[in-house]
Amino acid sequence: MHWIDYLIFVVYMLAMLGVGVYFFNKNKTAEDFYVSGRNMSSWHIGLSVVATDVGGGFSIGLGGLGFTMGISGSWMLFTGLLGAWLSAVYLIPKVSHLGHKHNFFTFPQIFEHFYNSKVALLAGIISAIGYIGFTSSQVLAGAKLASATIEGLNIQTALIVMGAIAVIYTAIGGLKAVIYTDTIQWLILIGGLVFIGIPIAYTAVGGYDVIKATLAPEYLSLTNVKWYQILNWSITIIPIWFVGMTLYQRIYASKGEKEAKKAWLIAGVFEWPIMAFMGVILGMLAKVAATNGMFKGITDAASMDSEMGLPILLATILPVGLMGLMLSSYFSAILSTADSCLMAASGNIVTDILAKFSKKELTHKQELQLSQIVTLAIGVFAILLASQMQNVLELMLYSYAFMVSGLFIPVLGALFWKKSHPIAAFWSMLFGGGATILLIITKNKLPLGIKLPEHLDANIYGISISLILFYTISIYHYKKEKQNGIQNN
Repeated sequence: MHWIDYLIFVVYMLAMLGVGVYFFNKNKTAEDFYVSGRNMSSWHIGLSVVATDVGGGFSIGLGGLGFTMGISGSWMLFTGLLGAWLSAVYLIPKVSHLGHKHNFFTFPQIFEHFYNSKVALLAGIISAIGYIGFTSSQVLAGAKLASATIEGLNIQTALIVMGAIAVIYTAIGGLKAVIYTDTIQWLILIGGLVFIGIPIAYTAVGGYDVIKATLAPEYLSLTNVKWYQILNWSITIIPIWFVGMTLYQRIYASKGEKEAKKAWLIAGVFEWPIMAFMGVILGMLAKVAATNGMFKGITDAASMDSEMGLPILLATILPVGLMGLMLSSYFSAILSTADSCLMAASGNIVTDILAKFSKKELTHKQELQLSQIVTLAIGVFAILLASQMQNVLELMLYSYAFMVSGLFIPVLGALFWKKSHPIAAFWSMLFGGGATILLIITKNKLPLGIKLPEHLDANIYGISISLILFYTISIYHYKKEKQNGIQNN
């Protein structure tokens, strides 16, 4: 990159840190830090939601899908639109009222309200683990982008630098800093893709005729996807809208139910079709460029990391100045998700885990300081975890799957089924999440040499186990308590 690009990029990063410092002086309590004083508007929340959900991992991951399967990869984010709108209709009316009435900070506090503190503690542990993994995926996405576009920068150094920037401004600025930087970052990303990335890449590869001649016909079809792939995406991504700590924080941060609903509708449209198609189209253009020998040192497109295609394309085609702007755009997406996931994990650990074991009542200032220290510590651990992983989309979906399989069924039960029981919630979370992790580690292998179909995600089996346990245990205790009630009368 030219020194002008470096200057643009450095100025952008300093600006993000500046937002964190600004809100560092504004935060007075943990409520300011975690839920922005509960007075955010729908547009700020909506853009923050989509920036968090799509972010860098899906941006880089969508590029990888476009590289390997074409525009059909956009169906992954169609499940995001469905999740956003379903939760706007069914979840927000219940959660918004409870959050403002009881001053909730986190998602597991819903479990404590409907079940008990033991269930909430387990939910907090599952959510924290999932979001630490998700934070790591975003740091890894940033490192991949940086190492591919900045000459001489290896991926380990990139992990440290990119991770440190996201961690520092999040730890000092809290959710308000996150939401305002998300808004800025998302607008920069959309502007960068629409006005810089796609037009220049399209021209650089030779236009539609070259694209059509280079790619197989299925790349330009929306049907180049297997049914089980859509099922896997649906069962992993739609439920996250009902169990995502980052989303609950934004429901609580909204002024009210009406603003939260509007924010979710805005987020859904930005997910699909807007971001979905922009992401996969850039991935397709990267495939065309790689196949036609435009990438220095790469002679075989099939052998390269598909997620590296997009960053290498940008580094190859963009002129001085625009490279810095486009790089800033993609780092905007990455940081917008990393900071939110970091806030979520921090909230879980401070509010849902540490607070359960602390006998000492903290002052507002002490609670705020503890929140900042924990956020910083989690960020450092997430960077270390990212250094051990290779695939961004895989790490993201694993983190999603673990949370969804453990938490989805119990939260539906809490909100929509009167027969739900705390014991059922606890064991369905433990075995649902545990089964998913076990199957991921063993690649869907069971004892005695039993092998489950590889084309179905482990998450499907985890949710199924969670559902069976939750229903049967709840019914058992419901009948037992009803019988005891009759005998006592």
